[in-house]
Amino acid sequence: MTIVSPDLFVDAVLAYHQTAAIKAAIELDIFSEIAGGTKTADELAKQTGAAERGIRILCDYLTIRGHLEKEGNEYRLTPSTAMFLDRNSPSWIGSIVEFLAAPEMMDSFLSDPTSYVRNGGSIGLAHNAPDHPIWVKFAQTMAPIRAPVATSIACELARWSPHKVLDVAVGHGMFGIAIARAVPGAEITAVDWQAVLSVARENAEAAGVSGRYHTLAGSAFEVDWGSGFDLVLMANFLHQFDYGTCVALLRKVRKSLVSNGRAAVVEGLPTEDQVLLATFSFQMLGSTPHGEMYAAREFGEMGLAAGFAKVCVKSVPSTPQSLIIFEGP
Repeated sequence: MTIVSPDLFVDAVLAYHQTAAIKAAIELDIFSEIAGGTKTADELAKQTGAAERGIRILCDYLTIRGHLEKEGNEYRLTPSTAMFLDRNSPSWIGSIVEFLAAPEMMDSFLSDPTSYVRNGGSIGLAHNAPDHPIWVKFAQTMAPIRAPVATSIACELARWSPHKVLDVAVGHGMFGIAIARAVPGAEITAVDWQAVLSVARENAEAAGVSGRYHTLAGSAFEVDWGSGFDLVLMANFLHQFDYGTCVALLRKVRKSLVSNGRAAVVEGLPTEDQVLLATFSFQMLGSTPHGEMYAAREFGEMGLAAGFAKVCVKSVPSTPQSLIIFEGP
């Protein structure tokens, strides 16, 4: 006999509870404290300066949600939280909650979701004014989760030994910085809003490549990039725009390249995982006017429309991202 339950609906309505719990745990550094040997609610309360009742309820909730395990009155990390949410782990990505669950992001999706469904898109973050603080927050917090992908991409692109590289809409700058580290002598020009570029410059200095890392402030659509680039890189940028806008931007890219130069686009591509596709599509619906997750075939068509002779796609191992290479004529 099939049991009909409203639990899935109720769980969806209360999903913001999970966001709140994760935000509190990250801010109190609960996962790092447990990794360091602080196991009970009483001990965690003393270490964090929070109420024992609050810590106990929070950790129990995180346990039933799968982020912690509990035996007796002691909590321990799961393999996933140990890798990604212990601040002392080299794979720590806890900072991304500051962007993904920022008040601006939450408001964008929750204040009036009916409006962007009706309209088929949102004014969203893609159309915020230049130097909007949310993009600075993005640059400051998203580097840890992008750094491994950037390193993999740089290893692939390094075989061409590009000397003059343009990195468009850099954010944290990790992709261009990774190329600078992988290709000795490569000069990187980074394009983004001025406030965002200050974060990228800090990351370049920390990586030891600031002497070869140059910045150009302004809109990717309006600023004059110049020409003579061996490689133009756009990472996780085109999905924010409609098809025609992507083609126009790729035309601008082609004109900025030397005759045998290449453009490299990093994007997630639709797969048989319909959950991933539907999740990303809804993210674009609520945060951009016309953003899409484009298929490899569509990137090929965009490239040809923009004047490129050849487009090839390579998956990036151990990541959901792909590298799309545009070449010629």
